[in-house]
Amino acid sequence: MSRIAATFAALAAQKKTALVTFITAGDPGPEMTLPLMHALVAGGADVIELGVPFSDPMAEGPVIQRACERALAFGVGIRDVFEYVRQFRLTNEHTPVVLMGYANPIERIGADAFIQASKQAGSDGAIVVDYPPEECEEFAQAMRDNGLDLIFLLAPTSTEERIAQVAKVGGGFSYYVSLKGVTGAGNIDTEQVAERLAAIRKHVKLPIGVGFGIRDAQTAKAVAAVADAVVIGSRIIQEIENTPKEGAPAAVQAFVAGIREALDE
Repeated sequence: MSRIAATFAALAAQKKTALVTFITAGDPGPEMTLPLMHALVAGGADVIELGVPFSDPMAEGPVIQRACERALAFGVGIRDVFEYVRQFRLTNEHTPVVLMGYANPIERIGADAFIQASKQAGSDGAIVVDYPPEECEEFAQAMRDNGLDLIFLLAPTSTEERIAQVAKVGGGFSYYVSLKGVTGAGNIDTEQVAERLAAIRKHVKLPIGVGFGIRDAQTAKAVAAVADAVVIGSRIIQEIENTPKEGAPAAVQAFVAGIREALDE
């Protein structure tokens, strides 16, 4: 059983909702990534999504775009991300780490090299925003063969055919984008999310996480009533932006702890 599957199974047994948290590797500085990863866990995160900096992150709103720009200004790239995961694994063997990003950095180093480096570093899977499930069955299988999960996004506009394809090739969990827009935008309609998740679950048997717009404990708690996981990214990046660099881990830990407390109520 993969680390992601084991984590979701353990939480389900406790009737708990998973908290999936996102930061961009290298933001607000390369030396802060590891402390921030540990701060997420200390605050109660169950899964870490570690963003691979990219110059054209098409699904991201301005907050995560700025995080990518800051990381790229320090020269942080995909090989640095593997190293952050390797260092994290020296003291944390249980928290799943999912690399999140775009196809270009993977294509630059090659799919096989990406898979092997991910595995050797100790990561558990990837979300590649612009890899459509219909075109990466071989990649998904190669990931599975190496104990890695390829996680796909589903949207309010996803067709039944697309949902069925994600059910066929996806692993770990499925990530439902709760609104039509970029990360950090808009307000979530929880009733609409519940309806869409019910339709998705007719095909997808993996746990389903919901993200893109969860900004506070109240919204997280409402989403947790219908989802298997709550995903928070932009709001955590804002904590990092609004805090002096050295204080960012403590600020992030406190924010995540507030969300965790709301989920567990």
